[in-house]
Amino acid sequence: MNQKVLQCFPWMRPFEKKLEGLTPTHLPKGAQIFAEGDPCQMVAFVLEGQVRVFKLSENGREMSLYRIAPGDSCILSISSLLSNLPLAAIAKVEEPIQALTLPSPLFAKLMKEEPAMQTFVFGLLSRRLSEVLSTVEEIAFHRVDERMVKYLCNLPRQGKEIETTHLKIAVEVGTSREVVSRILKDWESRGLVELGRGVIVVRDFHLLKNPFAR
Repeated sequence: MNQKVLQCFPWMRPFEKKLEGLTPTHLPKGAQIFAEGDPCQMVAFVLEGQVRVFKLSENGREMSLYRIAPGDSCILSISSLLSNLPLAAIAKVEEPIQALTLPSPLFAKLMKEEPAMQTFVFGLLSRRLSEVLSTVEEIAFHRVDERMVKYLCNLPRQGKEIETTHLKIAVEVGTSREVVSRILKDWESRGLVELGRGVIVVRDFHLLKNPFAR
């Protein structure tokens, strides 16, 4: 088996012979892995890159559910396969990925026969459930502007500049682009930020985090 697979998923070693002949799959940025309503035909184990799993509303609004990084898999794909139900979200490649893909029959067989696979899946389910509950809590109990501050402060930045768009912020905090734009304009009028094309300059992160400043 490819050594990279065993580096990312060392728990596969006991049954690596059952995976002989499987080769990593490469997908470019922007590729759609599955759409809502699709049947699950394979389960991917990510070796490189990143995948975003999200829901799409009838009016076109997106909401991120979780991301799949190296060493992870997609719990919605697994759930769809085991329950024989259609996939309940959309998955797209955010960063070019390399992944080991297991056809559905092989994955189902390994789930029955290999305790290591079962342990991985149950651990993944626990982590993803915790992430989704955290997202629900953020949306239900925190104002949009609070969620925006938290999101912006966690983004990588160069000095005071953050490269992002109003739409990206809306997708990540679970609201509409119009609401994000309105809040950003309010912050700008208060002197907390400067808005540019694809860039937000935060004049003072301490003031932005201070509810009385907003």
